[in-house]
Amino acid sequence: MKKFEVKLEQRAETRLYGVWDKTSDKTLAKDIPVLSSKYHQLTGMKSDTVLPFFVLSRNYDKHTGSSELLIGSLLKNENLSELVLPCDCYAVITVKPKFGMLWGLAVGEAKRYFYTKWLPQSDYDAQNLEYEYHTDKSVGKNPTVDIVFAITKQAK
Repeated sequence: MKKFEVKLEQRAETRLYGVWDKTSDKTLAKDIPVLSSKYHQLTGMKSDTVLPFFVLSRNYDKHTGSSELLIGSLLKNENLSELVLPCDCYAVITVKPKFGMLWGLAVGEAKRYFYTKWLPQSDYDAQNLEYEYHTDKSVGKNPTVDIVFAITKQAK
C-alpha cells in the first residue's frame, strides 16, 4: 500500500448545503453519482460549475457497513439541507487518481491508509466524519482532491 502524507490542519467553521441519503459499502460507488445528479437538479447548476464540492460521509456503522452521505457545496439554496462543520482539527490527505478521473481507487487507498496505518499510530481518534473536498485542483491535467477526516486529540 502506498504511503500517504497526512497533514493536520485547523479548519474554520464551514456551512455546507446539500442533499442527504443513506449509503453502504456495497452501494457507495453508485450512490455518489445518483445523489450528485439530485443535487444538480435541485440547484439548477451544471455538474462542472460547482466548486468547491463536497462528498461527505458520517455516522459509519462498521457492523452494517452503512453511513449517511451528503453531496453539497458552499452555495446556499432553499432546496438543500444545511450542515455545519465545526472549527476543529482535521487530518488531510491529498490524493491524485491513478488514471485520469478514476477517483474511487485512489480515495479508497487513502482511506485505508488513514484508518489502518496512520490513525492507530497517532495520538488522535476519528470522529466518524470524513469528506472529499473538490476544488479547482480537482479538474484539469493533473487533478488532486483532499480527503479530510474529523479527528480529536486522545485524552492522556
